Amino acid sequence: MARYCFCLQVKPERMAEYAERHRAVWPEMRQALTDTGWRNYSLFLRDDGLLIGYVEADDLAAAQAAMARTEVNARWQAEMAEFFTGLEERGPDEGFQLLTEVFHLEGK
Repeated sequence: MARYCFCLQVKPERMAEYAERHRAVWPEMRQALTDTGWRNYSLFLRDDGLLIGYVEADDLAAAQAAMARTEVNARWQAEMAEFFTGLEERGPDEGFQLLTEVFHLEGK
């Protein structure tokens, strides 16, 4: 299973509400992520709004495409889009920047 890390920028004035929303992620959203192949998914938020995400998936593009086909994802992304900067016309699920892994302790 491949490992992916990504970043987004949360608006500083919206950080507390963003964190609060993620303490109560809808059960149907959690189930959709599991059903579409997102594993070991975590989000980390720095004091300046830098959001780092980590997820494992067999194929991230396929997992993203499967999520894009769900109704719950459309609702969630519409609500979350207002929390981010620098996305232009894309939603958070399409606008994140993948990071390149440069070291993994258990790696080769």
